[in-house]
This record gives sequence, C-alpha cells and structure tokens, in this order.
Amino acid sequence: MGSQRELSEEPERRGDLEWGTVGHLVREAAERYGTREAVVEGRTRISYAELGERVERAAAACVAAGTRPGDRVAVWAPNTLDWIVCALGAVTAGAVLVPLNTRFKGAEAAYVLRRSRARLLFVTGTFLGTSYVATLRRAAAEGEGAGPLPGLPHLEQVVVLAPDAPDDFRAWKDFLAGGEGVPAAEVRRRADAILPSAPSDIVFTSGTTGRPKGAVITHAQTLRGYAVWSELAGLREGDRYLIVNPFFHTFGYKAGIVACLMRGATMVPQPVFDAEAVLAHIAAERISVLPGPPTLHQSLLDHPARAAHDLSALRLVVTGAAVVPLRLVERLRTELGIETVLTAYGLSEASGIVTMCRRGDPPEVIAATSGRAIPGTEVRVTAPAGSPGEVQVRGFNVMSGYFEDPEETARAMTADGWLRTGDVGVLDAAGNLRITDRIKDMYVVGGFNAYPAEIEQVLLLHPEVADVAVVGVPDARLGEVGKAYVVRRAGSALTPAELVAWARRELANYKVPREVEFLGELPRNASGKVRKLDLRG
Repeated sequence: MGSQRELSEEPERRGDLEWGTVGHLVREAAERYGTREAVVEGRTRISYAELGERVERAAAACVAAGTRPGDRVAVWAPNTLDWIVCALGAVTAGAVLVPLNTRFKGAEAAYVLRRSRARLLFVTGTFLGTSYVATLRRAAAEGEGAGPLPGLPHLEQVVVLAPDAPDDFRAWKDFLAGGEGVPAAEVRRRADAILPSAPSDIVFTSGTTGRPKGAVITHAQTLRGYAVWSELAGLREGDRYLIVNPFFHTFGYKAGIVACLMRGATMVPQPVFDAEAVLAHIAAERISVLPGPPTLHQSLLDHPARAAHDLSALRLVVTGAAVVPLRLVERLRTELGIETVLTAYGLSEASGIVTMCRRGDPPEVIAATSGRAIPGTEVRVTAPAGSPGEVQVRGFNVMSGYFEDPEETARAMTADGWLRTGDVGVLDAAGNLRITDRIKDMYVVGGFNAYPAEIEQVLLLHPEVADVAVVGVPDARLGEVGKAYVVRRAGSALTPAELVAWARRELANYKVPREVEFLGELPRNASGKVRKLDLRG
C-alpha cells in the first residue's frame, strides 16, 4: 500500500486553547477579541464580547430546559446568527450538537432526530417558502411520544427560531427567558465540567448513497483540526469571512464558525447561495475570505454583474471537490487577484479535514490534487504508488465511530485504526492526494474500471461545457457504459454527438460516454455534491 505520513510540524500550540472544549473557546474568544466585530447579519452587528454573552444566555436556557451533559440537541435552520448562538449555547451546556441538513424533507429530518434520540430541537420558522414546523409535524404526526411530536418519542421540546411559535412549541425569545434564573456561575461550572474527550457533535453523512450515519466527533478533535486548518489556510484576526457553506456541514460550522472563533475573524453568514447576493456582500462588507465548492466560485467569475462590484478585499479561497479545473484556480488568481487559493479534502468521519494544500504550492498542484496529509495524520491508498485505490486515513481526526452503530463502524474502520473513506484516490511522490471518485460511483465497462470524476474533469475542458456529471448505466454488451449529464454554457448549441466526438479524441474508448443528456443545472445537495442517485433515477 502507498502511504504518506505528515509532512510538517503542527502549528504552534496556544496553551489557552490547547485541545480544550468548544465552550471554553467561545469564552476565551470573547475575552481575547472583546470589541472586535464577531457576527454581521443585515443591520445587526455584534462584538465577540456580545456573542459570548448571547451564547451564555442560550446555555443557561438549555440548562433551565433540562438539557443534561451528553444529551443530543439538534438544529434545523439555515446560516443565521441564531444558529450560531443556539448551537454554541447547547454545546457550552454540555450537549452534543446534531446539525440537520436544511435540504432534508420532513421524513429525513425525523429519521435523524429519531436515530440520534435528540431531546431538544431548534428549528427555523419558514425558509425558502417552506414551513419547517409544519413539515416536521406532518412527518412525525403518528406515534406514542408524549412530546410535541408523537412520532419522535425522545424529543421533549421544540424551539422555533422566530418571534412566535405554535402552542405546543416554544418561541426563541421565550426559551431564552426561561434561562434568566440560571446564574452565570452555574453555566460556567457546567461548561468547565465537560472533558475535551467528550463528544461535541454528531454529523450525519449526506446520505447521497444510502441512509445517513452519525459520525461522533469530540471537542478535542474539532479544536485541534481547525487550529491546523486555520494555520494552513492563513486565517487572520480581522479577516471578514462570508460563510456560504451551510452550518450543518463541517465546512460551514467548523471551518467557518469554529475557525473564526479561534482567529478573531468576523463571521458574515449567508443563508442561501445567490451569486448576486454574494457579490454584493463581498463589496459591502469588504469580505476577505470565501471558502466554498468550485461551483460557487465559478458562478461568481461568470456572473454578468461581477464587474459592477468591488471584490478587491478577497484574499483567501479554500475549495475542494473531485474536480477543480486548473483554469478556475488561474482565473481566481488572475481575474480577481486572490493571493491564496487552496484545495482540501475531508469527510465527516474524519472531522471534515484530511489533506490540504499549502500556501506556495504551484497552481497545477492546487488544481489537480487536494494537498497532503495534515499534521498528526496519515493517509494511504490501497494500491501501488501512482495507481488508484481506496483512500484510508488514520490519526487524531478520525471519529470514535458511528453513533450507536457498531456494525457500520466495524465496516468503516480497520482493526488498527484506519478509516476506510470509500473514496478512490492516487498519491503522488510528494504525498499529494488526488481524489478520483467514490468507490460506489465507479463502473466497469467491458472489464475496465471507469472513474466518473476523471471523465468529468476532461469533459469540463470543452469550452462549451459549464458543468457535468457522469454515471454508469446498464449496457447489454459491455455491462455498463457512461452517461454524461451536461450543463452547457450560456448561448451554446453543443449537441450530444458533437460532445461524444470531441470526447473520443480526448479519452480512451471505454471512458467515452455513450449517452449525453443536457440539463439546466445538476442536482446538488446543500454542500455542493452532485446527487448522483437522482441522476440514476
């Protein structure tokens, strides 16, 4: 097996934050950064000191509501200041955070709530025209539970992050008022009793290939991982960070909220990705940091109104995916003048961070790979050097297991602690990892393994292709062949036959898609991954 051990020393440890707890981090950030702006949401602007006070109030309300250390507390809401406050408040009170995907339907949310046995839920009111309260009520209407939702017997309280709530739920302001009788000293005693080795969150996998499973991650793993992330990315005090990545995902919560708390950066949460709104935010708030999937940055570069906005404050972009076109990296650097563009790779089961490029890496390394193993970890591929195989990782960042699921945990972990990621990748001689696909996405054409991500990367080189996803479909003669779902660039008249003919000049015959279907856009989940199950039907 190819293996790459850590290639650099860990960042200098900061004794006051050394692998402690998220609650301690919030308190110390409030003391260290005090009057510096912490969160900007519309006209609301709060300092780090004020954020610390709000989080303590939310923690007091959790204590008053009967939340015990280790209880699971869920949040089902978009990126907002209230999400930050209620989530950090629950974790400060000793709860284990369970973020719910905002794209979930009622039954999907109910599944995660039931599976995690969450006792308290914070939920948004209406978002994108959907009443989450009504959706959840319909999904959990039947059952024997005594709480507000009979189908969720463990869920005792639902708090609506809105001014008003139905009679059997609680409004956010009323919930906070319930904690007014809890002394600050009691909240701090509760926070101080939480061990760094205790679980801080359970992040359920996206479910793109099956039922979501909950990866259990500790406080220490979170803080250590995102101290490394912040150092390698070069996040600075005073940076202004537009957090478009959803908070329910580690890219939004940990590389966003937690990293900002560590470095004293200003958080500017954006609930929904809208290119025009992102451009306006960057200009108005002098945004300097904008992590996100490649599609986010591509849409900004191609937006017809881009030139009308001052984007000169942008200095740091971190992205990651199986396919990051080299021209995207080059355009970010040349057209927008962004000094640092980095790619990274992670998954929920490894605290969201496994490999990362380093500042100073050449553009071709940043575009073609996801960088090297982060300090304190090992990455290996189950194939000879230079050949594709399953990516496996071992180190401080790997989950303790899936929540109350020893069978799935045993499938995911080797006896000596390696996490089987389910991703296919190649390690180069310098230890840079190139993700080529998901094992489940690979298909076999007449005995040859075809990796969709590799094919997609080539198809994206066609000047009239804006986005593409390739899946395997049944074929009577070859077993399986590739089908490409393609989004054309505006004004393009590209035909399926023309694209197939072009692909035959660029790819081995077995890799060439036999079918091409044009779509207006690809179906993606909220973290930017293409939902290939939807394409396969």
